[in-house]
Amino acid sequence: MRVLSLSSKGLWAATTACLVACGGGGSNGGGAVSGADDPPQAPLSLQAALGLKIFADTSLSASGRQSCASCHSPDSAHSPSNDLPVQLGGALSDLQGRRSSPSIDYLSFNTPFHFAADGTPTGGFFWDGRAVSLKDQAGQPFLGAIEMANASKAEVIGKLAQARYAAEFKAAFGADIFSRPDDAFDRMTLALQQYQREDVSFRPFSSKYDEFLRGKVSLAEPELRGLALFNSPAKGNCAACHPSAKAADGRLPLFTDFSYDNLGVPRNLAIAANADPGYFDLGLCERPELAARTDLCGAFKVPSLRNVAKRRTFFHNGRFSTLKDALSFYVQRDTQPEKWYPRNADGTVHKFDDLPLKYRDNVNTTEAPYNRRPGDAPALNEAEIDDLIAFLKTLSDGYRP
Repeated sequence: MRVLSLSSKGLWAATTACLVACGGGGSNGGGAVSGADDPPQAPLSLQAALGLKIFADTSLSASGRQSCASCHSPDSAHSPSNDLPVQLGGALSDLQGRRSSPSIDYLSFNTPFHFAADGTPTGGFFWDGRAVSLKDQAGQPFLGAIEMANASKAEVIGKLAQARYAAEFKAAFGADIFSRPDDAFDRMTLALQQYQREDVSFRPFSSKYDEFLRGKVSLAEPELRGLALFNSPAKGNCAACHPSAKAADGRLPLFTDFSYDNLGVPRNLAIAANADPGYFDLGLCERPELAARTDLCGAFKVPSLRNVAKRRTFFHNGRFSTLKDALSFYVQRDTQPEKWYPRNADGTVHKFDDLPLKYRDNVNTTEAPYNRRPGDAPALNEAEIDDLIAFLKTLSDGYRP
């Protein structure tokens, strides 16, 4: 396979600069990232280098203002660089999405959606796991009415054929590739997948915690206390879904088991769709093939906690805007529900208000820290939450002693 001599980050900077200067796209949320934070990068293959250019190109959207990088900025661990709970899209870039945009880092280690031997739903891409691969995930936003809003694959490819790198695309996939829109769309998403697989900025393993596991640095006392709380089944119990230990073969942890959970996250009234009291985002059971699995209604993908301290919104609906609030919700959801949920007309707390009443029994209330009642002490106190945050900050990539 042919390769290019530029490193991926140097090529990213050159690509975005050219696209912006030439009026051929760019990134609302992207931009060059300091190479000092990056591990060594092998030259990208021709397909991956094309994927990088496609990833940055806003001209492939109906609005001409949105690219993949708009919601997955390299500056922000490939998550949004703004604090909107859900991102804007559509033909005029004025339509709200339904769910927050998670980081796409470390997704190359994911698997297609399946049920594990114990019946646990696992894997898949997006919050509901509906995409089977990075390639599949990369293609869907181009055709999403509230995302990049193209009417068809042919419309996307018509724009791609006008891009400044169209000749490179033909060189990679055939001189007649643009005359076959379905095939060209398939190759475009293949290039995006290859870019995510080859560019180490999507999986750098360059956090302080990685260096700690490599035996190169020590954690500070608050960070060590936070790690113990993270792992303790009786305290944070975070490691139950976000494993923190090396694998048996020495692989570094991904901080997700790619499973699904129903946390009863409060309704986010900043999402316009939620103004309709009859509207609910039901997660997994909205997928047609899982519609009969009402026990999965309200379940969403467990994201990786790598780079979580860099995020500006949390959970599938972006309900919380600080890590402190997100963690406080985890441990106080059941001990102080009035702090997180609205009240009914009779003064009672409207707990789990973002689920229809018939699905509220699906919410996880058995595992710590959710196994408590009003008036009980939360699993973590304020000082322990601060220690946990200190540890979570060690998961941010780009660490330098």
